[in-house]
Order: sequence, then C-alpha cells, then structure tokens
Amino acid sequence: MTENAHPASPAVDPQRAAAQAILEQLRSEGHQAYLAGGCVRDLLLGRVPKDYDVATSATPDVVLDLFPRTFAVGAHFGVVLVSMEIEGEATLTEVATFRHDGAYSDGRHPDAVQYTLDPREDVERRDFTINGLLLDGLSLDTNLRDSVLDYVGGLSDLDRGIIRAIGDPIRRFEEDHLRMLRAVRFAARLDFAIDPPTLAAMRALASRIQAVSAERIRDELTCILTQGNVRRAFELLDESGLLAEVLPEAIKLKGVAQPPQYHPEGDVWVHTMLLLNQLQPGCPMTLAWGTLLHDIGKPATFTPPQYPGDRIRFNGHVEVGVRIAAEICRRFRFSNEETVQVLALVQNHMRFADTPHMKASTLKRFFRLDRFEDHLALHKMDCLASSGNLDHYHFAKEQFESMPEEQVRPTPLLTGRELIAAGYQPGPLFKSILRAVEDAQLEGAIHTPEEAMTLAQQLANSASAASSAGPA
Repeated sequence: MTENAHPASPAVDPQRAAAQAILEQLRSEGHQAYLAGGCVRDLLLGRVPKDYDVATSATPDVVLDLFPRTFAVGAHFGVVLVSMEIEGEATLTEVATFRHDGAYSDGRHPDAVQYTLDPREDVERRDFTINGLLLDGLSLDTNLRDSVLDYVGGLSDLDRGIIRAIGDPIRRFEEDHLRMLRAVRFAARLDFAIDPPTLAAMRALASRIQAVSAERIRDELTCILTQGNVRRAFELLDESGLLAEVLPEAIKLKGVAQPPQYHPEGDVWVHTMLLLNQLQPGCPMTLAWGTLLHDIGKPATFTPPQYPGDRIRFNGHVEVGVRIAAEICRRFRFSNEETVQVLALVQNHMRFADTPHMKASTLKRFFRLDRFEDHLALHKMDCLASSGNLDHYHFAKEQFESMPEEQVRPTPLLTGRELIAAGYQPGPLFKSILRAVEDAQLEGAIHTPEEAMTLAQQLANSASAASSAGPA
C-alpha cells in the first residue's frame, strides 16, 4: 500500500484540477469542502481515481449560483454536477451537500434528506468505511494521511484490507440493497476481506436484492466481471447467498462432474471459476458474460456413462446453453447488440476443435464472426482451464491473423440482383445457389463473374432435373 502516493499534477489531470478549483471557490466563500468517497480511497491506495467527488456544507442553491455551468441532476438529494473546461478538456465534478437521510422506503433512495453543517453526519450515512474518508484537497502535495478526516475507522480498514459497513450493516443494506453487491465488488477488486458482521448481514438480507431493478443488478455484475479478481468475486457472491438470488443458473454448475480425461480440473463450477480467474480488468463486457455463461447448458444435459468404457457426456449443451443465456440476457435487459455477441460466444465456443478440418469456406465464415478476437480469447481461457492443450487455439489464431481481409470477405462474384436480372426468382433455391457460388469463391474454385454465373446455371439445371425426375 502506498500511503504517501501523490497524484499527477493538475496540468496533466484535468479532473483533479477541476475538483481543486471547486474546493478553492467554495472555501473562498466560507463553506467547508472536501474530496470525498472513492477518490480519497484510491489516492490513499496509490491508485489513480477515475473521478473526483466533492462534499460541502454549501447547499445546492448556493452551488448552482456559485458556478456558471451546473446541472441540478440530483438537487433533491443535495447533488449538483459542476462543469468546467480544464486545458481544453471538459470535466464534470459531483458536488454533494453534507446531509443525513431519513428512511429508505424503496430500498434505494431516502424518502427525505436534511442538510447539515457537520461532515461527520454526512459520512455516517455512507456505505463502507473505506468510502467514508474526507480529504483536504488543498493539501494533496503533502502526506495524504495527515489531511484525512476519518470519523469511521476507514484508515484502519484500508490498512487491514477490510470492507466494513459504516455503523449497523443491516441498516446500511436496508437503505440500499445494491450495497451488498458493491461490497463484493470492492472486496474482489481491492483483494480485501469482508468484515464478518457485514458478511452476516449480507447473508441475512440476500433475498432483498430481488427488489433491485434488473438494470442496476446487471450493471453491478458487469462491473464485477470486468474489474479483475472475478473468481474471488463469484466465490463471495456464492458465500453471501447473493449468487443464488441474482443468477441461480450459475449455482447449478456446482457438483456437475465432467469427464476427467478432458477436464482434470473438476466439475463445471470449478472449470468456470478457472476461466473467470483469467478475465483481465477492462475486458469487453460481452466477453466477460460469454465466459461466465459458456457452459451454462451443461447441468441440464449431463448424461452419465451408459456402458463400460463410456464417459460423461453433455449432448446438446451448446444449444441448451444458448437458450438459457438468451433468457438471462432478456432478464437483465441487455441491448440487442450485447445479447447477439454473448449468445455468439456461447454458440461457437466448441467449434475450434473442428478448425483444422474445416473447408476453406467454412473456416473463412467462422472468421467472419463479429469480434472474432473475443472468440479466440474465450477458447484460450477454456483450454487453459481444462486440458491446457492450445493446439487448436494456435492453429486458428495463426490462420486468422495471416489471412487477408479480402480473402475472408471478398467482393461477391455473383449477387442476388444479378441472379434476378438473369431471370431467377427469389426463394429457397435462389438462396442455396448464392450460397454454393460463394462457397466456390471462398474455396478458390471460381475466380470471375462469368464462372460464377456458369456455376449458378449448372446448379439450377441440376435442381430442375432432380425435381423433374421425382422420387425413385
């Protein structure tokens, strides 16, 4: 842990410079103002914050009047966005008024808020101690810890690597049920432990997560999947009881045995955890979800050995997995584009074993899959989490990277418009002719539009002769 870490200078960090300017302006007007929340935590850990938040005694109307460009996006809850341009870069800084909250009837927002001049009251309504630290932003070039206001033991928890709810964990999670998933995300990303009373409260309230919107759960799970240390996160989700609530399909992976000759690592759950452990921070969200769901159809298709020498089989697990993954994407309200890519990853993850034997046309069509690099990445993780044999991965990767784009997606030698002009009517035969002509082009059997049209005529004549002959 880097206790005395210094952030980049304002000249190269517009977000920090904007926050500094806001702090200075608020204080020049006689208001208390501090950096607050995740940016303080990250600075103390030697990490670069993705954004900076300001907490102040100034009320929203004061903030709105004090800065020329503001957005009252959450003024009801004391939150104003302040817009500035620093060194040609537009910045948005969240400025929140010190407050203490009333009851949370909806498990997300306080029914009412009351502003306060006491920063301690503001901190005590926040989620976790490591996010409840305030920092004198005007002293960023000194020892950071000397400038921290810590009312809840956050510094000690940072040192010990602990995620601990502020005050009563039951109350904190009743206020916003999504905080339970956030506890898992922070613990995994920072490689921290969850404080036992906090974890016990999560177990007790796990079912409350059902009251949270599908979109908020989806976004939190996506953060968990794309911020690193994913296996640890899913083990915590399982341990806390949250996984059974938000993704019961994943629980079914546990205890589903696999043929040891192909999967010496263990059951489908262990295999999936080994894949998740390979996901890198910042990976595409569709790759992360495709990795999680690639074998989701195995529990439903498990077939034990049927005779001596037989093995465990999962016949049709890809097709079943696509259906289950489609339902999960629908439930979490993924966009159409996201859904298509996740399902494509599930649907095609077993095809790599066939690549050395594919016809040129089949292989080129395989390479046409959107974001084929993600398919390669999933296959590599799949191999490393099982047999460790990367022969098919290396073959496909070498072929994909060495094959020019014009060979994978050549300009068609024959189009549907040209077939229609030649007198052919659209229909099943029409489509099969176009497909066969394209196959021949991809295989290198034809090279000119004239050869393509000749082949189309031959195919049409053969189909007509077969139809005239009737059944034998």
